[in-house]
Amino acid sequence: MTITITALGGPTAILELGGLRLLTDPAFDEPRDYPIGDRRLTKTAPTALAPDEVEPIDAVLLSHDQHPDNLDESGRAFLARVPLVLTTVAGAERIGATPVPLWEHHDIPRPGGGTLRVTRVPALHGPEGAEPVTGEVAGFVLTGEDLPTVYVSGDNASLDVVREVGDRFPVIDVAVLFAGAARTPLFDGALLTLDSAGAAEATRLLGARHAVPLHFDSWAHFTEGGEELTKAFAEAGLTDRLTLLAPGDSAEL
Repeated sequence: MTITITALGGPTAILELGGLRLLTDPAFDEPRDYPIGDRRLTKTAPTALAPDEVEPIDAVLLSHDQHPDNLDESGRAFLARVPLVLTTVAGAERIGATPVPLWEHHDIPRPGGGTLRVTRVPALHGPEGAEPVTGEVAGFVLTGEDLPTVYVSGDNASLDVVREVGDRFPVIDVAVLFAGAARTPLFDGALLTLDSAGAAEATRLLGARHAVPLHFDSWAHFTEGGEELTKAFAEAGLTDRLTLLAPGDSAEL
């Protein structure tokens, strides 16, 4: 059985797997600035589909709720329309979602029988020691009988985390990697998400047959986009594994 991924821009995508429709990090606001202390995040392009156009959604996989590029005002409103929202323990307390502790799982019934297992895996949103500042972030691994195994990285900048996921899940068919080399002055320009070379290396470390980058467009704090991803995967000899989607595009893998 396959997975269909529809990129909507930024970290937001629809994953159709095992008869279920999942949504990652809903961010549906129009382009605007978001002041955060003495900084600001700027959304530069609209999301490809409006909330009404993505329904029905069976579950949201929310990497974290702390930052508007992963959960904005429209995204928060959308959560009330979804039967299940899976996220970090701390995030679940803040927004009233279902918590999934690290390395534990939540099983979602599939329409045709069986379940889709969603296992929470780690993510480090910045350099070592970043978590007290950037907060807890979730990655996810999706597994099920006759289904491809899918890794959704969330906002993760650490290849050590990727290795840890690979040790626990030696077969990853599809890696959905939040890339973009996000940088802000918060850590003197250190990476907050994987850069393009890191995304290629993560694909190699996981042995993933397919890599689908997200979170590399539509926001001003991304420093690398599709061109850099294409180049990095080519230099790593992994061009055949890269599926690069523009907002609104879909791929069946």
